Amino acid sequence: MQNPTIRRVVYVTLYELVALVVVTAALSVVSGQPAVDTGVIAVASSVIAVSWAYVFNLAFERWEASRRVHGRSLARRVVHATLYEAGLVLMLVPLIAWQLDVTLWEAFLYDLGLIAFFTAYTFGFTALFDWVFGLPASAS
Repeated sequence: MQNPTIRRVVYVTLYELVALVVVTAALSVVSGQPAVDTGVIAVASSVIAVSWAYVFNLAFERWEASRRVHGRSLARRVVHATLYEAGLVLMLVPLIAWQLDVTLWEAFLYDLGLIAFFTAYTFGFTALFDWVFGLPASAS
């Protein structure tokens, strides 16, 4: 796939669609809640995560540009990922607790499961996507 914009749109669309189906079904099985309720969480989580990623990365990149030391060291990447996930947890745990009518602790545990899933899913999905569609120009 040569056009990087089309590649990104196809990637995000497929990534989110597969994730919505998997998260809805898995959360329904694990929580014992109807798929309608877990589907609301999956869709809302997706919208929140994408929106938060945009806002967070905008702020992080502004902060990063103001630093005397440029580049992305391992430490800076760890801080970036940790702060992003912490913000997401703060937004998603109350939503999960409310939608599933569970305690904040139970919602936090469900969210930890989502974090573990998305870490592995992103790795696997990206590898499979690159295998099917080829590497992007930046990696070729």
